[in-house]
Amino acid sequence: MKIIQITDTHLSPSKPHFNGNWEPLAAWVRQTGADLVIHTGDLTVDGADQEDDIAFSMELMRQLPMPVLIVPGNHDVGHLPGSDQPVDADRLERWRRLAGPDYWVSDHDNWRLIGLNSLLFGHGDAEEETQFSWLEEVLAARDGRRVAIFTHKPLFVDDAQEGDTGYWSIRPAPRQRLYDLLAAHDVALFATGHLHWAWKGAFENTALVWGPSSAFIIDKLEREMPGERVVGAVIHTLSENVSSEIVPLPELTPYFIDEVIHEVYPRTVTKQVSEAAQ
Repeated sequence: MKIIQITDTHLSPSKPHFNGNWEPLAAWVRQTGADLVIHTGDLTVDGADQEDDIAFSMELMRQLPMPVLIVPGNHDVGHLPGSDQPVDADRLERWRRLAGPDYWVSDHDNWRLIGLNSLLFGHGDAEEETQFSWLEEVLAARDGRRVAIFTHKPLFVDDAQEGDTGYWSIRPAPRQRLYDLLAAHDVALFATGHLHWAWKGAFENTALVWGPSSAFIIDKLEREMPGERVVGAVIHTLSENVSSEIVPLPELTPYFIDEVIHEVYPRTVTKQVSEAAQ
């Protein structure tokens, strides 16, 4: 089975800064002959608050000839408590109504694919617990299938036992719960997006992949992270085992978010200026 992972497309009808990469990305996806596309979040520029962003982006996803499964990113449903756009009931309802379930399971021969809403992790609320209970159930019921998990935020950035990285990775307490589930079940792959860096590694027996954004790379706004700054996608081949290939796509324009962040995410710029003044 061939799966194309795309991520962090950041599409919008009102802020079309990165829309020009969609058609060449879609053309490449079509010619791969993939069985399935999985989008690992930040489908939109601002679906967390703009319904039109989700509706517009979903219309583009429907242009692909193969099935597409999607998990949300922070720009789709919001982020942690205390952030500018925390996940809440309204944001989740909007995503579920326009894009579909924010976590899901899909079986293909001897593989069970699981999509998770990583933006629920760290809230300590009923939504987080409901997803964890569901995850425990679908893992326990895998009936010998191997497992690949797809989500937006990575388990960690630099080290598997690192502390709280805030914006970038899953918080330590839910991360440990995930580690325990990975160890208890045959989880072969944990694939994510979010970081706008492309990297492959492993945690114990689970392969880890950070998919590259197809929209933009980050220059000086954030620190260096493991991996490469590229725009592209990932090809995952699932048979008895899993192999993953990060594919830089020269047909995509490697936009720098640094150059347009004041237009695309003005709230981020305002927050950075405020923090610098303190």
